[in-house]
Amino acid sequence: MPPHARPPERAAWIALLILTVIWSLNWTVMKAAMAYAGPFTFSAMRYVIGTVVLFLLLALRRESLQPPPLAPTLLIGLTQTTGFQALAQWALVAGGAGKTALFAYTMPFWVVPLAWWWLHEKPGARQWTAIVLAAAGFVCVIEPWRRLGSPRSIVLAVMAGLCWAIGTVIAKRLFRRGEIKPLSLTAWQMLFGTLGLLVLPLLIHERPVAWDAPFIGALLYNGLLSSGVCWALWLLIVQRLPTHVAGLTSLAVPIAGVLFAWGLLAERPSGAEWAGIVLIGIALLSLNFGAYRGKPA
Repeated sequence: MPPHARPPERAAWIALLILTVIWSLNWTVMKAAMAYAGPFTFSAMRYVIGTVVLFLLLALRRESLQPPPLAPTLLIGLTQTTGFQALAQWALVAGGAGKTALFAYTMPFWVVPLAWWWLHEKPGARQWTAIVLAAAGFVCVIEPWRRLGSPRSIVLAVMAGLCWAIGTVIAKRLFRRGEIKPLSLTAWQMLFGTLGLLVLPLLIHERPVAWDAPFIGALLYNGLLSSGVCWALWLLIVQRLPTHVAGLTSLAVPIAGVLFAWGLLAERPSGAEWAGIVLIGIALLSLNFGAYRGKPA
């Protein structure tokens, strides 16, 4: 966390830390759940739980249940929830959890041109330097000179990242319009997105759900934490940090995933992966701490 962050930004950095831990572990959980249910069935179920959690939080906080502006909220739901989750879960069917997560996190590199185009957030010299360093580090972590896995899985994961980026930029644009609260926007966009996810299992025949303990645990982890709490934290981050900063800092999630795999599963990173981690770390430090030398992020 930048040492002199203002309170709203400090909350965003704390949110990023919590989100990084939960999401970096979740890709493995999502992959494990595929042994017990079809990808679209699982996605719909976890987001039903997440939607209920978010509206309960709204009620407990006594926030207004009035929906945000309908059209942009619907678009966020269809891109950030329906599109991202359906494509990412589909990608996991044919691809490994680690590589799928990495390709889904091409999102920041979609966000930069989209934010420049739609929000007129033109990166400065320092931001471009951070973007180039992060891109180089991302390539090192992916290691494209090795076998990457299923081409279909890669395409699906990259398209999931694009959907997420579109939803992020629309959300940022909506926050600029006035007093839109992150929790309210998260709940309503997730409701609309979940309705889209509920349609998919009806159109695509999938195997029955095996209600074993590991599946129930994966469903609760995804529904309560990854889908409910974390998406609310993500829109808090989008609201309080510049769009390209929010996008690039999300790269902490796949990097944490590599480090967790090392610590928990003894999957030691290669030399190229270590180089990529260092480059992304330098990029994020440059991007985020540079703001406190008197220049806006």
